[in-house]
Amino acid sequence: MNGSPLEPAKIRVVSVFDRFVVIDKPAGLLSVPGVGPENQDCAACQVCATFPHATGPLVCHRLDQATSGLMVFALDVEAQKLISLQFQRQGVEKCYEALLRGTPSRQEGCVELPLRADWPNRPRQMVDVVDGRPARTLWRAIESGVEGTTRVEFRPTTGKTHQLRLHAATPEAQGGIGCPIVGDELYDPQHPAPRLMLHATRLRLSDPDTLRRVEFVSVCPF
Repeated sequence: MNGSPLEPAKIRVVSVFDRFVVIDKPAGLLSVPGVGPENQDCAACQVCATFPHATGPLVCHRLDQATSGLMVFALDVEAQKLISLQFQRQGVEKCYEALLRGTPSRQEGCVELPLRADWPNRPRQMVDVVDGRPARTLWRAIESGVEGTTRVEFRPTTGKTHQLRLHAATPEAQGGIGCPIVGDELYDPQHPAPRLMLHATRLRLSDPDTLRRVEFVSVCPF
């Protein structure tokens, strides 16, 4: 029996300000357009369609395609510069929730492992203590899950590609948590799951107009 085509994943608008918006990106949706006509639908394109008055580059940061949760998009060029600088200068507080496969030996910790692209195996990243870029993740266990999983909260202070995924999957003896995120096809491919169990639950940043700190929350869907 032939199945019906899947409906395209759609963003959910969380909050609208004069110069930026906050959306909830579903898992499976690209943050920005990819290569090829089949990879043109993305969160940035949907923001453009929803807010046609937006001008200039909108993207201030990205989430992996497999990750769901909160994203900020600017509505004008100057706002994009100001908000992007907050991300670059660690002025945005970010919080994620994840399910890990296994039980960490500790209840909380800080992973500081420099990362770089694993060029022969892109899009994978790798730990490289010599040439990698600094990456730091604070984490704590929230509760024990079902079937040997652990629910954790991540608070990254940097924003490198696949940072949380690699910091979780790297063995504890090498400075990581030693428990990969459930459903991680890149760093734990032998244990498939319906999706990557990683969700951006909280963002806190400064309104580029008022400089007032504003916070946004998205309930974890798993």
